[in-house]
Amino acid sequence: MEIQLFQQEIPKSILDGIQQVHRAVFDGAILKGEKLEQKLNLLAVIALEEGIVAGFKLGYEQPDGVFYSWLGGVHPQFQQRGVAMKCMTAQHEWCKKHGYSRVRTYGRNEKKAMLIVNLKAGFEIISTFTDAKGRHKIVFEKAL
Repeated sequence: MEIQLFQQEIPKSILDGIQQVHRAVFDGAILKGEKLEQKLNLLAVIALEEGIVAGFKLGYEQPDGVFYSWLGGVHPQFQQRGVAMKCMTAQHEWCKKHGYSRVRTYGRNEKKAMLIVNLKAGFEIISTFTDAKGRHKIVFEKAL
């Protein structure tokens, strides 16, 4: 498994792989390209297995200076191999090197595997809220 990092500009072949993983993980949903645009310090952490995107972790800087670990997923074919944790570890190492002291992420109760990964990685639950779509979200933060 190879981990690659991309800032701001993500090659089309990698974007296509991210889309394949996103569709597999999020019930066929497509990640809209405009959601990737205009993110401050966008970072894409990509797990590759023989050139195929096995998983990804996207994040960016929030206005309060905290790095937001926004979106990620591991293709079902590669799950249960520690891919999510490898991506998260690489993201957090990058954050430390670039001066961030905290990472924030949101989770949903129905995505239990990711909640567990967050807790194992040292995140703490700091609050909850209901988003505009009526989904209950759990807010996690981790000091780096």
